[in-house]
Amino acid sequence: MRCMLTVYGMADSGNCYKVKLALEQLALPYRWVEVDSTRGGTRTAEFLARNPNGKVPTLQLEDGSHLPESNAILYYLAEGTPLLPADKTGRARALQWMFFEQYSHEPYIAVARFILRHLPADAPRRSELPRLQERGRQALAVMQQHLSQAPYFAGARYSVADIALYAYTHAAADGGFDLGAFPAVKDWIARVASQPRHVALG
Repeated sequence: MRCMLTVYGMADSGNCYKVKLALEQLALPYRWVEVDSTRGGTRTAEFLARNPNGKVPTLQLEDGSHLPESNAILYYLAEGTPLLPADKTGRARALQWMFFEQYSHEPYIAVARFILRHLPADAPRRSELPRLQERGRQALAVMQQHLSQAPYFAGARYSVADIALYAYTHAAADGGFDLGAFPAVKDWIARVASQPRHVALG
């Protein structure tokens, strides 16, 4: 018997929000299981049996197997839908920006947000913020350059690349980033938020 897609995720996580937004915009039925990684929810034996890497989001597929990593989940969900470009170059462009998000964007913007939202004011990791914010601004500048010439990240249409980058970019102020210096990014955020079946973070 096939079962419904199940997301093991944390509502405040941008990586988990990506998956929720894609599922909602594709109108796919799913079940959400809240897992608080800040309280050890991803380190239990039960969770590690689903994802040995101990991270959310993790998607339980209809056959009962599990797929971790937010952007892999996005690609899986988008296959055969308008959220994934139909042409070879378009799909490669989507992957290009999804890799950029994970390697040059999320490690700085998301981590700065985590430190400011979840750690106490005297936490030693606060000392990381200047470096994180500098690197995060560099990523935003790359996005600004691209969006000054194109409405979306993988061609002329909204795609999973936009979902991947939107998740933490639209919440960048939580990490101490001022998006006022990146007007094309702000305009893009508004375009993404106006997409049908858009849902908010949290």
